[in-house]
Amino acid sequence: MEFKASDISDRSEEITRDYFRLLDKHIADVITGRVSDFMEINQIAGELCLSHQHLTDTIKKQTGNHPCHYYDLKIIEQAKIMLSETDKSVSEIARILTYDPSNFSKFFKKFVGQTAGQFRKNK
Repeated sequence: MEFKASDISDRSEEITRDYFRLLDKHIADVITGRVSDFMEINQIAGELCLSHQHLTDTIKKQTGNHPCHYYDLKIIEQAKIMLSETDKSVSEIARILTYDPSNFSKFFKKFVGQTAGQFRKNK
C-alpha cells in the first residue's frame, strides 16, 4: 500500500475533528453530571487511540496551539453560557466545572480579563 502526503493531512484533520468532537461531548458530560471530573489530555488521547505526544503534535500542527488551550477555551465558553443563561452562583458554576471557586476565579479572569462576577454583571 502506498501513502500520499494527502493521506497524512487527511488523518491529521480527522484527528483534530475527533478531538474537538470528543471535547464537546466530554464537557457536556461533566456539566450534566454524567462524568465527575475532566479527563487529562493523555486520557483523551487514549480515548482517540493515540499517544499523548501524537495528539499534541497533531493539534499543534493543525491549529498552532496546544490541545490544552482549546480545552480551556471550551470550558470558559461553557462558563460564560452558564453565567449568562442561569442564575447559578459563580461558586456553583465553578463546582459544576470541577473547580475550587477561588481557582475558578483566577482561571476565568486569565482568559476573559474580568472576574466571573464582573462578566455576569456586564451581560
